[in-house]
Amino acid sequence: MNKTIAWFEIPALDLDRARAFYQNILGATLREESIGTNRLCVFPYDRQLATGGCIIAGPGFEPSNAGVLVYLNAGDNLDGVLERIHPSGGTIVMPRTTLPPGMGAIAWIIDSEGNRVGLHSA
Repeated sequence: MNKTIAWFEIPALDLDRARAFYQNILGATLREESIGTNRLCVFPYDRQLATGGCIIAGPGFEPSNAGVLVYLNAGDNLDGVLERIHPSGGTIVMPRTTLPPGMGAIAWIIDSEGNRVGLHSA
């Protein structure tokens, strides 16, 4: 097992709004797909090197600001991503926090759907 996390799903009430939020803050294009009655937008990732995930809307998927916390890669510019949170409909709930030397920095946000999500920058 070379990766502890195999896949993640971030619930959305309004998938179009959530997709716009994540595309705006991360500057990435999410690919839309469907599985049964669920609609999802997949974050870009390299299947050989990185864990994949998506935002998902459908029965049984309820946003939450408590529970499991997923950290998304904010690239080399966490501050730039944080500047786009409020204009995109989110809230910063823990500002940039520097980790021990060599580990980068993190922040916590509430996304457009009400989910608490972490951001990490190396």
